[in-house]
Amino acid sequence: MKPPGTSFRIVLLCLGLGTAGAAFAQDYPSKAVRLVDPYVPGGSTGVVSRAISQKFQEITKQPLVIDNRPGAGSNIGSDIVAKAAPDGYTLLLGTSSLAINPALYKAMPFSPVKDLAPIAMLIRTPNVLAVNASVPAKNVAELIAYARANPGKLNYGSSGNGATNHMGAELFKSMAKVDMVHVPFKGGGDALTALLGGQIDVLFNPASTLVPHESAGKIRLLAVGSARRVDGLNLPTVAESGLPGFESGVWFGLFAPAGTPPAIVAKLNADTNAILADKQVAEALNRGGLTPIGGTPTELRDVLAADTARWAEVVKAAGLKVE
Repeated sequence: MKPPGTSFRIVLLCLGLGTAGAAFAQDYPSKAVRLVDPYVPGGSTGVVSRAISQKFQEITKQPLVIDNRPGAGSNIGSDIVAKAAPDGYTLLLGTSSLAINPALYKAMPFSPVKDLAPIAMLIRTPNVLAVNASVPAKNVAELIAYARANPGKLNYGSSGNGATNHMGAELFKSMAKVDMVHVPFKGGGDALTALLGGQIDVLFNPASTLVPHESAGKIRLLAVGSARRVDGLNLPTVAESGLPGFESGVWFGLFAPAGTPPAIVAKLNADTNAILADKQVAEALNRGGLTPIGGTPTELRDVLAADTARWAEVVKAAGLKVE
């Protein structure tokens, strides 16, 4: 009998690998899973990670360990995941910054498109425009007027170079024709602390981090960055307040290292969608002004690709670049 040819042996090998991958997925996870949050604790990513971690353990019977690795506009934490073993035990809570940084940074340590495997969209939320209470502006029009009368006097914070609140403020500056000084931090939590303390004057940040502090009188919320008003937030949009077409928001997605077995990605996707559909998780996210999304890996990949092209144009128009 003639021995099987090379192509036949390759087919058998692929079938074997597929069977092994499926079997591996059935046993996954068999230990704790590490979720890298590329920002400091206290920001909106922390709201999301806390909301999903308990339900993750209920579903998988393994803990989801949050590992904050801030810096370089989320590049430090994201790079850790991009270079991690593709076995499903190191995941990334990625944000819209993955779509911004390739245009902003002269040298990226990894490629968000090539080195990360999308799993599922987690949430979307608009950024809210807030000012320290010492700023003499009760609405967007007054803020623009004050900034124009005092060029370079106001400073604004961000979660880091390339963060969506950095880009939102740059877009605001460009459309309003005002001059404000950028003060980057390692995360939204640090930027919020600086706003509360009066070290910065202006901040675009998710509502989940700002609303709890408004009643104390230290900050004032002026407008929401979404295209339409948001239920539960008694705020106009920036667009209707004098800057038509303005939009600033953020999405969070779950990613694994590229090369993670498709069966593992599929299981993580199914588990993530089940977590986001859970009533208690959804309520916890909604209380923070965060909208659970879910969906397929392909849908998250498409959003990343579209936003990468869109933000490249904004970065170029603003003349921004980070070493």
